Amino acid sequence: MVNRLIISNILHRPIRTIISVLAVAIEVSMVMLVVGLCHGLVDESAKRIEGVGADILVQPPGASFLMGLSQAPMPVKLGDRLLEVPHVLAVAPVLFVVNSVEGLNVIYGIDMSSFDRVSGGFVYHAGGPFQTPSDILVDDVYAKANHTKVGDNLKLLNHDFHVAGIVEHGKGARIFIPRTTAEDLLGVQDRASIFYVKCTDPAYGNDTAEAIRKLLHNYSVLPIKEYMALMTSNNLPFLNSFINVMIGIAVGIGFLVIFLSMYTTITERTREIGILKSLGASKGYVMTIILREAGLLAVVGILVGYLGSLIIRKASLMVYPTLSIELSPEWALYAALLAIGGNLLGAFYPALRAAQLDPVDALAYE
Repeated sequence: MVNRLIISNILHRPIRTIISVLAVAIEVSMVMLVVGLCHGLVDESAKRIEGVGADILVQPPGASFLMGLSQAPMPVKLGDRLLEVPHVLAVAPVLFVVNSVEGLNVIYGIDMSSFDRVSGGFVYHAGGPFQTPSDILVDDVYAKANHTKVGDNLKLLNHDFHVAGIVEHGKGARIFIPRTTAEDLLGVQDRASIFYVKCTDPAYGNDTAEAIRKLLHNYSVLPIKEYMALMTSNNLPFLNSFINVMIGIAVGIGFLVIFLSMYTTITERTREIGILKSLGASKGYVMTIILREAGLLAVVGILVGYLGSLIIRKASLMVYPTLSIELSPEWALYAALLAIGGNLLGAFYPALRAAQLDPVDALAYE
């Protein structure tokens, strides 16, 4: 009987029901997509660094583990000293060039020979390596997103480049240029932003890192496993703050819409509630009806939110292939709990108000 009454109430006001469901769906989708985008970008960036194939990362003193925040503070000659450390097989100096046009991209200025020794070489989908200082390599994801082909001309950083090759994604950056060209763009000479160090055996990673720390005092020396552990949202306070703010906004939207919906519903059903109470309905019975109705709206909204998140994710990746959005089951559960909690909290006061209505006043209400 109660279930039939709840469903009848929901279907009797379809517009309000649809708005309430959409509010919950927006709340769920915002939580899942914002968290998924933030975690996806961090994880994808970390995987590309790991994909270079190095065992150790060497950066200047005080450098952030977020690549691209420091550009060219180390002399390239440090690479020769690193090669003298026991168990070091290869060293690749890389110069970062930050391109902020049409998004934020970190371009790698590389020496092809040393980078190939560390990474094992590029897998070419088309074209081949650099032939001239103005040649550029892009990965397949960038090429797809920007409809780029071998032979095309790209204008980046007020410089005209010729696309020499399209490579498999996953080796640090999405765009590669000769290191000498990067130096010219930045106005520096024989400088590097980072050294990728490959050991003769990955098992020597920690010992080799310790030896490098003794050689280069105060420099940032991170084994790749330690770097991967650092690249989480928990170690990025600004990212955590952004996620928390967005979740707060999403929960606020769901709470306010459900509160207004339930409050208006109580006002419109004052006479109906009076009839129920005159027939012997207890306060708990009336509150149960209101809260269960809010719960049902929340469940439907959660399912719509899940579906909407999948659709938005697919559409976003079609338009922006370089994005990475991770929709994890863990955050799907968190989003559902937040939606249900916010809805029940938003419905609590209207339900309490309905339960406290005097039957005589309610029956006389017009």
